[in-house]
Amino acid sequence: MTACFYVLDVPENRGVIDVAEGTGVSIDRVGPYFRISGGSEIVVDRRASGARHAVWYSVIAGLEGSTIAQHDKNALRVVAV
Repeated sequence: MTACFYVLDVPENRGVIDVAEGTGVSIDRVGPYFRISGGSEIVVDRRASGARHAVWYSVIAGLEGSTIAQHDKNALRVVAV
């Protein structure tokens, strides 16, 4: 199984995409969204992304075959189901 989530392509979310990209996941475009997928678990560090809390807590646009295991002030962890 592969973890997968979507993030809207807006400038505020760019840091999240950049940090995810550094973890070796696959990132592609689906309409106005980035699809981030790879492995059984994807972890994105909030502080490394530079996202403020309001942006951070609204970054997830959707999930595909996955669930959110952690989404707090420290990290986003999406795992395959």
